[in-house]
Amino acid sequence: MNILILGSGGREHALAWAVLQNPKCDRLVVAPGNAGIAELAECAALDILDGAAVAEWACEESIDFVIVGPEAPLVLGVADTLRDAGLTVLGPSVAAARLEASKAFTKEICAAVGAPTAAHARFDDPDAARAYVADHPLPVVVKADGLAAGKGVTVAETREAAEAALADIFDGAHGTAEVVIEAFLQGEEASFFCLVDGEDVLSLGSAQDHKRVGEGDTGPNTGGMGAYSPAPVMTPEVERRALDEIVRPTMAEMARRGTPMRGVLFVGLMIAEGRPSLVEYNVRFGDPECQCLMMRLGGQALDLMLACAEGRLGEARVRWADDHALCVVMAAEGYPGPYAKGGAIGGLDAVAPDDGTTVFHAGTAMQDGRLVATGGRVLGVTARGETLRTARDRAYAAVDRIDWVDGFCRRDIGWRAL
Repeated sequence: MNILILGSGGREHALAWAVLQNPKCDRLVVAPGNAGIAELAECAALDILDGAAVAEWACEESIDFVIVGPEAPLVLGVADTLRDAGLTVLGPSVAAARLEASKAFTKEICAAVGAPTAAHARFDDPDAARAYVADHPLPVVVKADGLAAGKGVTVAETREAAEAALADIFDGAHGTAEVVIEAFLQGEEASFFCLVDGEDVLSLGSAQDHKRVGEGDTGPNTGGMGAYSPAPVMTPEVERRALDEIVRPTMAEMARRGTPMRGVLFVGLMIAEGRPSLVEYNVRFGDPECQCLMMRLGGQALDLMLACAEGRLGEARVRWADDHALCVVMAAEGYPGPYAKGGAIGGLDAVAPDDGTTVFHAGTAMQDGRLVATGGRVLGVTARGETLRTARDRAYAAVDRIDWVDGFCRRDIGWRAL
């Protein structure tokens, strides 16, 4: 097969790494890719937000399967355009992508099916939002209603913090001037992943993500500073309840509305005393959770994704090893605020893949023969092990071999489980 992956981050590097392990993959192209991806696949300079251009290129290049990595192309309808051109695609329609694009829409679906989630209200008027915060007990969760690259969420423990978050959103800091304010859910968070082909749902594993920039899960939210899989809190009983009470009812409602979900479903959960509640849906793999999942799934990931895209999910089965994976994100100093770009990165040759460790690139480029940082989150140092502690020790041993003066990471990824 000729396979095209759209995206340029650590998620897409991990997807490419896994796809290449499957003998079905003959040619792999990633658009636009990054410096790390370029070491194992072709990179194509395509505008992945231009569905017509991607479709034309893919047809000319005899692409058999397209995997859409990030959320932005999905929300713009790129998957629809590709399917209309006759291509096999992993990624939902623009209508189904509203599950991620609009938190208010997800709340509407939850209300329709009785799925457990936090009480909420939606506002497009700043004064009304501030009045709501003033009348409700703290903490509250303030969310930008649209896409915000993982940064448009504030857990506000004071009125001042809530009002500052509202001011950011209504000033357009996250590209939208609409806000959802939620009651704060107590418990432990987990990321639960499924493949959905409109009717069938296949569990694809769990992970826990560290969103906060600081150790001990403190400081502002980021796109994710690390993750590990599986999540101990996702017991078989919790998974059963999440499927029966949240995922399957949501998927049935989407199909009833004529907008069935087909693709990857990221189910963000808060779990308290064995009871899961929905925090959010995303319609693609999380980053850096994807890095952990791909390390554990390997080449079978392609078979599973292809079965989903072709509507054959009912016959697909996941073969799990009894193992663990952990990803440590190395980010540029200052992230998630202003950060410097262009710092040289060395030492990656000292990270040995034969000990179960891989470095996935998220924001890198080659300049004048040097590997340099071009983003906020730059590397995802990911390791696999028979225990989570082994995976953690391998990942941090690799981090310590990397020479990047401008980089930092959290040193406590996995602390909740360990």
